[in-house]
Amino acid sequence: MRKEIKIALLMAASFFMEILDGTIVTTALPKMSNYFHTSTSTIALLISVYLITVAIFIPLSGWIANRFGKKKIWIIAVIIFTLSSLGSAAAPNFSFLLIMRIVQGISGALMTPTARLIVLEKTPAAQLLKMISYLIWPALIAPAIAPMVGGFIVTYWNWKWIFLINVPIGLIIALIGAKLIHTDQVQKATTFDFLGFIEIAFSSGVILVGAELATRGKDYWASALVLIVLGVILGFIVFKHLKKSINPLFSLDSLKITSFRICQTSGSVLWLSVGALPYILTIFLQTVFHWSAVKAGSYVIFIFIGNIGIKPFTNAIIRKLGYRGALLSSFCMIFTTSIALAFIKINTFPIWIMFLALISGAGRSLALTAYSGLSFVEIDPKDRNSANTLNAVVSTLAQGMGISLITVVVNLLQIFLPVAAAYEFGFIFLALLMIFPVIEVMFLPKNIGHASIT
Repeated sequence: MRKEIKIALLMAASFFMEILDGTIVTTALPKMSNYFHTSTSTIALLISVYLITVAIFIPLSGWIANRFGKKKIWIIAVIIFTLSSLGSAAAPNFSFLLIMRIVQGISGALMTPTARLIVLEKTPAAQLLKMISYLIWPALIAPAIAPMVGGFIVTYWNWKWIFLINVPIGLIIALIGAKLIHTDQVQKATTFDFLGFIEIAFSSGVILVGAELATRGKDYWASALVLIVLGVILGFIVFKHLKKSINPLFSLDSLKITSFRICQTSGSVLWLSVGALPYILTIFLQTVFHWSAVKAGSYVIFIFIGNIGIKPFTNAIIRKLGYRGALLSSFCMIFTTSIALAFIKINTFPIWIMFLALISGAGRSLALTAYSGLSFVEIDPKDRNSANTLNAVVSTLAQGMGISLITVVVNLLQIFLPVAAAYEFGFIFLALLMIFPVIEVMFLPKNIGHASIT
């Protein structure tokens, strides 16, 4: 096995650890609530605070990696993430656990973008799709196994093992990384864009806090709207600052490249649906069909089976159809299955629901792989640091907004429609979201990204 592939797999392992940690905690919330004698809404802060912390500190990753070296920052981030996982398991009270989750968020915000940058740094355009594909696996596998692994741990062991499983993984990959990854040359230090960091931190944080409030019901919608609008306004201020600054926190020059810009705009819509569809399908099956959480989960997991099942074939499909053709095909799969899910009833054949979830997952997997490869194929290697940071910021915000958006849409519809109809139109809403990326991708050249798939 080539050294480059070994490094990519190692970086994928750190991705897996971070993504699994972000999703597996959900299954342990009831047990943790009882253990710390706190309310469900309070214990849920462990998830929202983690996501907000990641969003705030991701913009730092590119500058810090340049300033101190990618290998050094990645290893330090892995070690801190591992130690904070150990601290989470040993937490004597909820406040200490919350602090450990913040530390996990900071280290995770540095670990995953730096890992991607280590892979991107030396990869030629012709190998980009193949190497990035290794990094997609964790994003597909971790959410699929998290409910099962988390459920097993809290049922037969102790919630503390939710965090303790990170310890051996972190130690092993840190030790291997120290030997396997070459020590990169530290670039000449540039002035830290403190104002840019504060602006983007406030913008990202305010948007995600607003999104979190929006999920708590109608009483919070006005406050949520104010915060999200404020966050968007701050985002425009950040954009102007980064464009004008001599030494910006990260450059926006990559947005001049059509393929990268399209991946950020239409790709963000896809990231919205990635988080929203499994959530709304789970709640729909429980609320409308009155299924148990276990039964609903056994159907929703077919989304993730589809994610993983098609993955060995995605590169071949992209090479056959091209990036444009692969993306349009995936949008068609997502659109069609979302519409079809709006028409399922309590007496619908179970295998049909499983099939729709499976095809939806396969479409999402194909789209994510195509977007990930296309994002960087036309980016000059020297500009990949800034492009990687910007990509991480956009995808993190989009994922954070997905569940909030569909929750608000369904709750709004329930004011005028019966509960079942509100959820059915929610599926249709997610399908209609695909129109925007279809229009953008339709106007791309047929041979876009050809250099990376020949």
